[in-house]
Amino acid sequence: MDAASPEWVFQRALDVILEHEGGFVDDPDDPGGATNFGVSLRFLHSVGELDVDGDGFHDFDFDKDGDVDAIDVRSMERSQAAMIYRDFWWLKFRYDLLPGEVAIKVFDLSVNMGARQAHKLLQRALRASGVEVVDDGLIGPVTRLAIDDTDLCALLPALRSEAAGFYRALTAARPPLKKFLKGWLRRAYS
Repeated sequence: MDAASPEWVFQRALDVILEHEGGFVDDPDDPGGATNFGVSLRFLHSVGELDVDGDGFHDFDFDKDGDVDAIDVRSMERSQAAMIYRDFWWLKFRYDLLPGEVAIKVFDLSVNMGARQAHKLLQRALRASGVEVVDDGLIGPVTRLAIDDTDLCALLPALRSEAAGFYRALTAARPPLKKFLKGWLRRAYS
């Protein structure tokens, strides 16, 4: 696989996310609920009823017991998480159209804080790098063009700084989340 190919970038981005997310956790302070490989039960429920393969079961009912619950999250395999990330993040938000390192960083932040918030941070980082864009949370043609016109050596540190600031503000506003701050900052600055 060519190191510049979109598939190589996706695989690299997936490796980064899985490194940051780890395996199964079910922390009562995590608003996502039970989470495995970074895919939360809350997210699986938000997708709604899917039976793309036509087997009569919800596509995320991995144990085929008729519901999507923490047991399904725990039993999710890496390949299933990869498919979810490809379909519901990478392709949906067209990260494949972004420069490799930017795509990896925005994708990683998107999984953790939500796509709209990660996209706003990217747009704020663009402004910090000297390019005027509106932080509307949408990576459309204007934002893509702005990225193309920006020095990535300036954009990536600005994006890391924006992410760290977001995490600090979040934990200041919601003190029970402070236990996650060290990991979030490590993620922001990686």
